[in-house]
Amino acid sequence: MDFPILIVGGGISGITAAVELAETGREVLLVEKEPYLGGNVAGFNNYFPKLCPPACGLEINFRRIRSNPLISYYTSAEVQEISGTKGEFRVTISVGARLINNRCTSCGKCTEVCPVDREGPDSYGPAKKAAYIPGGLAFPMKYTIDAEICQKEACGKCVEVCDYNAIQLDARPVEIELRAHRIIVATGWRLYDASRIENYRYAGEPDVVTNLEFEHLLATCEREHKKLTRPSDGETPKRIAFVQCAGSRDVNHLPYCSAVCCSASVKHALTLAESYPGIMAEIFYIDLRLTGRNEKLLNKAEQDDAIKLTKGKVGRIERDKNGNGLILEVEDIMAGTRRMDSFDMVVLAMGLVPNRFLPAITTNENGFYSAGQIQGIYPVASCKRPMDVASSVKDATAAALKAMHR
Repeated sequence: MDFPILIVGGGISGITAAVELAETGREVLLVEKEPYLGGNVAGFNNYFPKLCPPACGLEINFRRIRSNPLISYYTSAEVQEISGTKGEFRVTISVGARLINNRCTSCGKCTEVCPVDREGPDSYGPAKKAAYIPGGLAFPMKYTIDAEICQKEACGKCVEVCDYNAIQLDARPVEIELRAHRIIVATGWRLYDASRIENYRYAGEPDVVTNLEFEHLLATCEREHKKLTRPSDGETPKRIAFVQCAGSRDVNHLPYCSAVCCSASVKHALTLAESYPGIMAEIFYIDLRLTGRNEKLLNKAEQDDAIKLTKGKVGRIERDKNGNGLILEVEDIMAGTRRMDSFDMVVLAMGLVPNRFLPAITTNENGFYSAGQIQGIYPVASCKRPMDVASSVKDATAAALKAMHR
């Protein structure tokens, strides 16, 4: 009898592999470190090449997971140890304490009475409560409690208002040991630490944000039907600068190209042109690397009067003397000049780095999981190299085909 196929990571790649395997009749166990499946894509405003919202791909896959008894999943869980060989891996999983159980009906009363604030997933936007549900597509669609900041027994207000006995503040983490036939590693990506690029002033300037923070900001505005405003004062920005290769292709930070940053910034600029026609966007780049179908986005941006593409490296960012804007010092290559120009907001196209949670798996010189693992372990998508959503889905499907072989 074959053991289940273990998938580590519940983002778009892990979900894709899970549903593809289960629909061929293979039993799948999905492990995700966050309280919800969906990964980074769940919080997106849209993604290229079609500029679809996340529901375009995730919603149907969540339905496929719900309806398929061959898929089991653990959230708030991490793999601690892997041993054994192909066909009979032994895996230890640590499952965090989920202080709200499956009786939750998502009524929201717990967050209404919760007195403890928590910051968002990337320290951007309004504070949330210790009892919360993500603003994007959440699966399972149930509230959770941040165990690290919850006052638990000292508070207990959520227990008092819950009509379904769903709050379990005394829950404790547990360890589970299981066997796996094959292992697909889809732990995904995170952004490089923007505060390490000191000349871009990310740590001290609220109007300097990362591309992922800007993505979340656009998504929040879309969901809540709000105007786009800058963080420092709530005013609508008139000019937004996009700084490419922030940390990428830099021997002091990330020596490699992160592949998706150019497409992401062009996508953001096109979103502004369509939804916020009064805002001018200027993209500062070394090279614009949009390949395949994404090149159509570049052609569209080149023809839009609200978007300016400037070949030149931004040297530094400073607050202007009157405090109302940000001054960018940039070398304009085509004009052969050094510019000092003012913008209301700056979006840093930060490079991608892999999430690594499995120390037993080998990596390459840039920290990504290498393709040459022991037999039966398959790293996929952006923990292997930077990829966009479409490429990640293809790579996850390929890994599923490899893993299903007996």
